[in-house]
Amino acid sequence: MLSYAHGANPEPLLGETIPHNLERTIARVPDAEALVCSHQGVRYTYAEFGRAVDRLAGGMLAAGLEPGDRVGVWGPNRAEWTLTQYATAKAGIILVNINPAYRVSELQYALGQSGCRWIVSTQELRGSDFVAMVDQVRPDLPQLERAVFFETPEWEELASGDGFTGDLRALGEELDFDDPINIQYTSGTTGFPKGATLTHHNILNNGYFVGMLLGYSERDRICIPVPLYHCFGMVLGNLAATTHGACMVYPAEVFDPVATLKACSEERCTSVYGVPTMFIAELGHERFSEFDYGPLRTGIMAGSPCPIEVMKRVSSDMGIDEMSIAFGMTETSPVTTQVSRDDTLENRCGTVGQVMPHVEIKVVDPDTGRTVPRGEPGEFCARGYVVMRGYWNDPERTAESIDRERWMHTGDLATMDEQGYVRIVGRIKDMVIRGGENVYPREIEEFLYTHPQIADVQVIGVPDDRYGEELMAWVIPRPETSLTEEAVREFCKGQIAHYKIPRYVKFVDAFPMTVTGKVQKFKMREQATEELGLTDAAAIATA
Repeated sequence: MLSYAHGANPEPLLGETIPHNLERTIARVPDAEALVCSHQGVRYTYAEFGRAVDRLAGGMLAAGLEPGDRVGVWGPNRAEWTLTQYATAKAGIILVNINPAYRVSELQYALGQSGCRWIVSTQELRGSDFVAMVDQVRPDLPQLERAVFFETPEWEELASGDGFTGDLRALGEELDFDDPINIQYTSGTTGFPKGATLTHHNILNNGYFVGMLLGYSERDRICIPVPLYHCFGMVLGNLAATTHGACMVYPAEVFDPVATLKACSEERCTSVYGVPTMFIAELGHERFSEFDYGPLRTGIMAGSPCPIEVMKRVSSDMGIDEMSIAFGMTETSPVTTQVSRDDTLENRCGTVGQVMPHVEIKVVDPDTGRTVPRGEPGEFCARGYVVMRGYWNDPERTAESIDRERWMHTGDLATMDEQGYVRIVGRIKDMVIRGGENVYPREIEEFLYTHPQIADVQVIGVPDDRYGEELMAWVIPRPETSLTEEAVREFCKGQIAHYKIPRYVKFVDAFPMTVTGKVQKFKMREQATEELGLTDAAAIATA
């Protein structure tokens, strides 16, 4: 049996645009709460949210923006971000998500490469002056005509819709669900970020089916501490909510464990999102017991593998028995596989679930492109409505990722079992080849997670002049334990193959991570190579 699965489902794809779908939700549940922004004191019912979106869309069109124009949005989780997301969709304007962690050179690249006419932005975040950074890049971006900052008279005027005399409904009839509506920049380990270009059809349906699998309705309230500029926030959060009439709840501008726990309690949230490190921070916080988590029933953990002990505590301490795991990438809108909310603990921690509705997936030999038998590792590929239009103005890199049959090649190493459950065993670039043996770091990490004194672990390959590569484990020990390097290696002996036992062990307080909580193994390799004096071994040419 080959590693191929198709998510046949009786529920049809949504053949409509984001604004059409929002209008249907508003008509169905006008008085249900749509958005609560705790740190701003902002609340909208669906009817109020719809009117605010219309005013902002009208203000943008009155100011000269046209369908197909690009507008950058740069800021943390705020009501203005979400109004911009839905207003640009309503006006047919392409929203360009800009990471709040970007600084001048990255900001300039994203605005320039996408050809943004406008940027809407926060003024300041964590001591960083966003106004000054925008001013710094403007002279080099002649196409950037205007910058509008939140909480200014200029923003208030824009959001009031003054001066708009057109017909938003008539404009909406001219929009097509296959129109590009969003550009999200994905950072690789080398080279410039790539602008994944997504359509209404891509992200609306992905949000809808994620929400459907979580059982969302207007009775649900989703705590969203993950960033909006990322698919996790704007698709799995916002679009999963608005397609089902659920409420979006933002605890803080950026992740804060206490704010998240407080919002879950005070807003009676039924669902909460996060990467595993967020849940670990919440569960381990000294104020955890202060709050009531009674209504919580479900949520999504994504971004990196979930240690089984963390999932057990999410169930026992937070009362979430229907936590789901979702897997994908920005280029696939993002979710391609998901663990159902009533699945076993083993599947929720050991796999990334089964194929999403209306999506095809397969696992192929990276060298030949042939689909491998079930159980064998290979590159994970996806096809269907989820696959992006391509990278913005970059046909060459698009062709490197999407083949002629429209399969998206993800670069992830995976296996698929007899029941269609997918396990991610690493990245093609992360796979370690030690003395001719292929070693998958994920397998060793899962084993080391079972050590009672290890809180978290990441395994990488480092250069070696004899074997080509050797294994290194970066370990975050549990508090008040006395773990040694030798104890870690001794734990492995007789339990895993000798060539999988890490030669090097490094104890750390944290791993280098992206702002979305993904571990940056390439940075770990660079640091380790230098610290261990392996620069010469790294320079050895290999066939």
